[in-house]
Amino acid sequence: MRSIWKGAISFGLVTIPVKLYSATEQKDVTFHQVRRSDGSRIKYKRVAAVDGEEVAYGDIAKGYELANGETVVLTDEDFADLPLTTNRAIDVLQFVPLEELDPIFFEKSYYLEPDKAGTKPYVLLRDALEQSGKVAVVKVALRNRESLAALRVRDGVFVLETMLWPDEVRTPDFGFLDEDVEVRPQELAMAGSLIETLSGEFDPSQYKDSYREALQAVIEAKVEGREVVQPTESQPTAGTVVDLMAALRASVEAAKKDKPADAPARDGAEPDAEPAKKAAAKKAETKKAAAKKAAPKPAPAAKKPAKAPAKRAARKSA
Repeated sequence: MRSIWKGAISFGLVTIPVKLYSATEQKDVTFHQVRRSDGSRIKYKRVAAVDGEEVAYGDIAKGYELANGETVVLTDEDFADLPLTTNRAIDVLQFVPLEELDPIFFEKSYYLEPDKAGTKPYVLLRDALEQSGKVAVVKVALRNRESLAALRVRDGVFVLETMLWPDEVRTPDFGFLDEDVEVRPQELAMAGSLIETLSGEFDPSQYKDSYREALQAVIEAKVEGREVVQPTESQPTAGTVVDLMAALRASVEAAKKDKPADAPARDGAEPDAEPAKKAAAKKAETKKAAAKKAAPKPAPAAKKPAKAPAKRAARKSA
């Protein structure tokens, strides 16, 4: 990876020099616009709308259009004079629990690597932050734009999550929120059962981008001149659910069939009671038998001399 920014984490009076790297990358298949007949690339020229003349890249500036249609031109010097106090610093503002940050605010993720001189304070802040169970809310300026961000620890490395400002998150103003929709307890219970059936530990490696794989297969088939075979998997169709309970019940049954038999039940799940009782009884019997086998046997009692039966003794004396 190549660093895209250098600065420092400002934590009180402590300064930690760091380098910033993009933590993610897009794996989308990229395309060029071409002419259909021969595949020739399509190129665009930067031209001025007023006279159609081509404009060199160095002569291009940023313009802000006013409500009356006029344009205010801003140059690089205008941006350089902006009072960005966080131009080369990541200023720690406060520490908060991670669950208090709504994921809707998160924008892009970056890794932070310490410079050699900042390794010890980097590790110190990292360990202290992990022990606290919190994340740092910070301010940082990247590409001439100041952003709110969260600083957290992942796999022993600081991750900087740039965030949207509160006024950049839209309010969900939808009509159905004002409607009085009645949900029956049975429907809610069945939906909860479906959630429990589909619950499990999150393992991102089990998911894949099927669309990208299919698209790559189409491209490879085109290159090799093979026929492209379409997948035969059935896709869900959109429509109105007539019987919600029936659909939920069928979904639960289908999820149970797809779930591995040896998958452990999660907290709150309701496993089949009968197999559980049989397993518990069998386990108790095995434990009881093992305890009986391991117990020491009592020593055999001393044999007493046998007494002659009374009738036989009387007959002998006669």
